[in-house]
Amino acid sequence: MSFKWKEAYSCNIAEIDKQHKRLFEIGDRLYELATLNDNYDHYDEIVKTLDELKDYTIYHFGYEEKLMEQYGFSYFEPHKIEHDFFVKKLKKLERKDFDENQGEAVVEMLQFVADWISAHILKTDMEYKDFFNGKGIY
Repeated sequence: MSFKWKEAYSCNIAEIDKQHKRLFEIGDRLYELATLNDNYDHYDEIVKTLDELKDYTIYHFGYEEKLMEQYGFSYFEPHKIEHDFFVKKLKKLERKDFDENQGEAVVEMLQFVADWISAHILKTDMEYKDFFNGKGIY
């Protein structure tokens, strides 16, 4: 499992694609941490990466939600519910004790982020692609 950008993830909106690519980069760092087999303690890196993922995700969701509200996207509420769920899950992972089970914790984060990318970007975010493109947003 790795996080590599594919054209299939494109929402055809430059700023959102840029932000999604950044989420992929953070996910890729989590992948690298999970697959390190060097017997070193990576607690600080795990926590730093999780904080970065949470902060950037909140920023990205805010951007999307502002755009949806501004243009009257009819599926705003269900979309926001998914966003809120993701942030709550990240906060729950943040409180987990990573020190004892770093590998397991990172794998759990990776699986969650990977599932999110497939389900949310490829399905839910694609619901606004034509809507925003129809409004001249690319």
